Amino acid sequence: MDLLTTRIDLDAVAHNTRTIKQRVGAARLMAVVKADGYNHGAADVARVMLAHGADALGVATLAEAHGLRQTGITAPLLAWIWSPGQDFRAALAADIELGVSTLAQVRALADAAVPARVAVKVETGMHRSGLEESEWAQALTTLQAASHITVTGLFSHLSCADDPGNPATDQQAATFRRAIDVARSLGLEVPVNHLCNSPGTLTRPDLHFDQVRVGVALYGLEPVPGRDHGLRPAMTWVGRITAVKPIAPGEGSSYGLTWRADKPGWLALVPCGYADGLPRAVQGHLDVGIGGHRYPQVGRVCMDQFVVDLGDNPHGVTAGDEAVIFGTGGMSATELAAATGTINYEIVCRPTGRTRREITGSES
Repeated sequence: MDLLTTRIDLDAVAHNTRTIKQRVGAARLMAVVKADGYNHGAADVARVMLAHGADALGVATLAEAHGLRQTGITAPLLAWIWSPGQDFRAALAADIELGVSTLAQVRALADAAVPARVAVKVETGMHRSGLEESEWAQALTTLQAASHITVTGLFSHLSCADDPGNPATDQQAATFRRAIDVARSLGLEVPVNHLCNSPGTLTRPDLHFDQVRVGVALYGLEPVPGRDHGLRPAMTWVGRITAVKPIAPGEGSSYGLTWRADKPGWLALVPCGYADGLPRAVQGHLDVGIGGHRYPQVGRVCMDQFVVDLGDNPHGVTAGDEAVIFGTGGMSATELAAATGTINYEIVCRPTGRTRREITGSES
């Protein structure tokens, strides 16, 4: 029996994939499974996503792409963070499509003289990665002249799609359309172009282009604050209570005794701490689900454990009971994110350390 577990519901992943696929219609669906599938298990979720409507997969790094190939996944696969100093030829040999966002990458691929499929990332206003508009013609001309290179399309990333009224989205879309026009004027077909992330996919069907690139929504997390798109969260993080002990009025708990009991009561110890990804900053913001009831976390989060105030323990919580940190039976990842001033993307990436992953659902 593991003391700390993330339960991954693959049936929820399947539901979310079908839901997104229905919304995008004729556009292709790229499922983003970077960061080990947003900490859900990349290979497990990728197979489910491909079985329920995803047409391709996207990851950040070459190592992530190779990891998927090594599990036997043969679906179209794009990796977009890499350096010319890496062995990108091995990635190309493994049928991994490369995202190109710098002139150095363009030159490396052109000089390599090995067959390559590339997607060109263009800067449209986020000012993160992507070729600047002043570089478009040089990069695209170089790629078009290299007979061993196939340019599959252009892509970019929306900066403010989670704020549907933000004018930045329309400005980026106009720049992206201009980039497609430039590419085609130089003789490139660029048949598969993609701009939309999860929030863009759900709120801007006019910007679906040929493909959408969806991440967090496939894991059941709402990407647009205040909206409900019928998604089902796939991750639940649980700990097994190791002890229940009394506390008297005026006594404190955990480092610094920053919390003190105001009446006789009981405390539960949960074996999860900042070494496992639970930040100290959740103090005072986390309600833990135990047996269908919520109890406040109190005192400082330690490296290996935290404390829950059971009050007078009316429901008879005992050692061995399950404590839900977030997910089914407790706070949602979105609730916890709002309470701690972050986003649900970060919350599901948090469980690490001694946490063990358990795959559930009929898809497992």
